[in-house]
Parts: sequence; C-alpha cells; structure tokens
Amino acid sequence: MKDQNCIFCKIANGEIPSTTLYEDEDFRVILDMGPATRGHALLLPKEHYANLFELDDKLAAKALVTAKKVAARMKDALGADGFNLVQNNGEAAGQTVFHFHMHLIPRYENDGAGISWTPGSATPEEMAEVKRLVDEK
Repeated sequence: MKDQNCIFCKIANGEIPSTTLYEDEDFRVILDMGPATRGHALLLPKEHYANLFELDDKLAAKALVTAKKVAARMKDALGADGFNLVQNNGEAAGQTVFHFHMHLIPRYENDGAGISWTPGSATPEEMAEVKRLVDEK
C-alpha cells in the first residue's frame, strides 16, 4: 500500500529524485537533504507504514539488517568514528514525517550533532510499577 500524499512514498518509489545509496524490493536508502552530519541517510520502506508499530515483524527485522549493512559500508567509506541509528515514532518522539523511516547518521569526533539526553532517575518502586504495567499487556 502506498499513500499518494506521502512524500516518503514518492521518494522511496522513485517518483521524486533522490541520491540513492541502496535499493532492494522493500527499501530505498537515500541521503538526507538536511543532514545532521556528513553522510546522514534515511532508510525508507517502499510501502507506506506510519510508524514502527504498523510494520510486520519480518519487515521490521529486515529494516534493521538493511540498516546495519548500509551503515557498515558508510562507516568504512566515510571514515566515521561511530554511528547512530535513530527511529522516531509519534510527534512526541520527534517524528515529523509519518512514514516509517530510520536515520543512519555517521558520527565524527566533535561533530556537534548532539543526539543525547540528560539521564534522569527512577526509584525501584517506579521501575516495578512500569514492569507491572508492561507485563499486564
């Protein structure tokens, strides 16, 4: 299924030009036009899924395997010091285009990309409550 109004569906299926690093029957990996670092790419499924929770398990597994393969090639080719794989689900998590995608972000010493957060804290009671709630589902 494709969404005719989805820009990522159009890019993933070649209707809008992009710089493609990898393509197979299920995915296209393109360079991001607003990169966090040199080589920042996006893994896009060719079918439309709004987020991770809409992917079937087989395609979700293939997404990670594909991201790993492309990221390894990129890391070597670009001389990156590290790598972030980022996948956001929902507006509160930073998702701005509601077509499942993964960011493949090469990292370089002192690149300033700053994908981090300040660690909080949780009491043993709070952790037990979260576990209980998840176990109930």
